[in-house]
Amino acid sequence: MTLALIDTSTANIASVRYALERLGVEPVLASTPQEAAGAKRLILPGVGAAGPAMRALEASGWADALRNDTRPLLGVCLGMQLLFGQSAEDSGQGGPVSLLGLVPGSIERLDPAGAGPWPHMGWNTLEFDAGSDPLLEGIEPGAHVYFVHGFYAPAGPATIAQTGYGARISAMVRHGHVAGCQFHPERSGAVGARILSNFVRG
Repeated sequence: MTLALIDTSTANIASVRYALERLGVEPVLASTPQEAAGAKRLILPGVGAAGPAMRALEASGWADALRNDTRPLLGVCLGMQLLFGQSAEDSGQGGPVSLLGLVPGSIERLDPAGAGPWPHMGWNTLEFDAGSDPLLEGIEPGAHVYFVHGFYAPAGPATIAQTGYGARISAMVRHGHVAGCQFHPERSGAVGARILSNFVRG
């Protein structure tokens, strides 16, 4: 089974790639949609800010391609946020950033209040109903995964797992063929490896 890693030039490509290789998967690194033509599944990783990532996706043709693609797609960290409609991050043009629009909802700036510093960085629990989604097969509610983010998707209809850090955060989402992890599965030990394996084996 061929899997493509979408290269936005703003992503944690190397760490995700190594995590997949540990699972026996040799992903294709795809800077353009054409380079992923033979792939059965897609992963959209990302770190940093939404604006530069979206500009990279638009310039490469990936933004339009993903809006019309039906292959299973997993967004990771910023890659999950890019699946939504818009982000409260400053676009650099005085307004919010328009995103891919594959998952209903918007990305907001996290306000930790008394929960801790901004951004949210470190291990936190996954809260979900057992058996609620195939991506969570073999994972126990309360398992810990590793987060690094200052913006978030509020828990909503697409949320399949959540966590708390001054707000109810969508830790994982699914909308049709599209899914996402706000945390870094590639840095989350055996739990993250199992989630990636669940997606890959699908």
